[in-house]
Amino acid sequence: MERCKVTILILSLTISIFPLQLLSSEAIPNQDVSYMKFVHNATDLPTKEEYDYIIIGGGTAGCPLATTLSSKFSILVLERGSDPNKYPSVLNAQGINNAFAAGDDGKNPFQYFVSEDGVENIRGRVLGGGSMVNAGFYSRGHREFFENAGVDWDMELVEKAYEWVEETVVSQPILNNAWQAAFRSALLEGGVVPDNGFDLRHLVGTKIGGSIFDNKGNRHGAVELLNKANPTNIKVAIQATVQKILFSGLSATGVSYSDSKGKLHTASIHKNGEIIVSAGAIGSPQLLLLSGIGPKSHLSSLKLPVVLHQPHVGQFMTDNPRFGTTIVLPFQLLPSAGKVVGILQENIYIQSFAGPSTFLVPPAFSLLPPQSTSINPTLASFVGKFSDVNSKGWLHLNSSLDVKKSPIVRFNYYSHHDDLDRCVRGVRKVGDLLKTQTIEKIKTQDLEGEKAFMFLGLPLTENLWNDSSVKEYCKKTVTTYWHYHGGCLVGKVVDGNYKVIGIENLRVVDGSTFSVSPGTNPMATLMMLGRYVGLKVLKQRW
Repeated sequence: MERCKVTILILSLTISIFPLQLLSSEAIPNQDVSYMKFVHNATDLPTKEEYDYIIIGGGTAGCPLATTLSSKFSILVLERGSDPNKYPSVLNAQGINNAFAAGDDGKNPFQYFVSEDGVENIRGRVLGGGSMVNAGFYSRGHREFFENAGVDWDMELVEKAYEWVEETVVSQPILNNAWQAAFRSALLEGGVVPDNGFDLRHLVGTKIGGSIFDNKGNRHGAVELLNKANPTNIKVAIQATVQKILFSGLSATGVSYSDSKGKLHTASIHKNGEIIVSAGAIGSPQLLLLSGIGPKSHLSSLKLPVVLHQPHVGQFMTDNPRFGTTIVLPFQLLPSAGKVVGILQENIYIQSFAGPSTFLVPPAFSLLPPQSTSINPTLASFVGKFSDVNSKGWLHLNSSLDVKKSPIVRFNYYSHHDDLDRCVRGVRKVGDLLKTQTIEKIKTQDLEGEKAFMFLGLPLTENLWNDSSVKEYCKKTVTTYWHYHGGCLVGKVVDGNYKVIGIENLRVVDGSTFSVSPGTNPMATLMMLGRYVGLKVLKQRW
């Protein structure tokens, strides 16, 4: 009965405030692939080589880092995934849903994992990393991130590093998408002020952020930063899975990695060279543990040789819980990448996305009720997160010790009362937006003539001023914003120069070193970090 009712409503409703935008299947050209001249399948590489720097992970931080260091040194990048051009769907704003719909069979640009909390998530598994499978929103980190990161930042160099990234991959969005324009109006009407227009900086109020999708819909992820590399000094190996880091005493000397045929290769570093781990917030602590750096009790229980007892590896794992609600729209819209954000005090952020249900909620995430998949409605999600998460979790190796399988991770969402309080404030602001005149116009009329929002999943709680009710709503609807971090924190596992404490010639440069997610979306700061650390290393050595 409910299925029939929803079907009748969707078929009978007409456009109220937005023009109809038809979905297009027209192919969009791929991005600049000049970097392919130095990309090799790992099967084609020698079994033994030497370089100045070996970077484990060609992702959001790894690509700019490798490019920067290649100006003076020989670089080997080891990426477990493939070239993104193997996955045309991720290269444009309209097609990414097709990639998610394919599921995880080991051949896709991402890897699914489910935390011990029962929340489904993904990891990038492609050259360019998470920047090739995300929604493309670009915004710099907030002031508190830099003040509390445990790093003595050279802010002039930070600015230059951001600018270096932005001149290649960032576009100013044209707000020609009906939903994003309406959402911006709702934010301003709902009191999220001032109107900051277009700005890449972190500013309280409403703003249009940058995008790594250009205005033709083409994605320009971190992989394109490789086009700036010195091609004579860099080699990128794809489908190269690092098994472990090699040591002589307490000095890193090289890595052992396997290619797609299972053949083992060894890459070593020259004198004064380094191994730099940029495998992401899941991959980096996992690899340190597999290599013998971590809590002695955990490593010994798995019969792994202990290189260094380091109790903090895999600890302080944090994920930013996503709060909000999803409503069914009475008309169709093209999928819209996020272009607008509302930034509240206390670093609470709200964005919105609209499109077919399969775009917003991939089937593998199991969030849609079974009866809704055949209806395929257009949905609008109001989603938010907050930067400063006090709930901390952990990461452990799984018993198989297979680096290709995700480790065991628990984020302990909302285990700290401050996080629930922030969620309450965020959900209340979402409630305010639903009461604005802009959003009120999209209420649907049921068969009895009553107008109301048609929610997908758990409806927004009616009494938003009842703390207990809203907190329960937060707990029941908890999911991820895909901005997890931690596991190799600055001051705990690495020092202020991202060097692993107690080990020579080894650094970690990625989101695993963050105690706080920078700004609305971490991608901008991760790319900046790769460039920044690369410049610092060049300065230190020359």
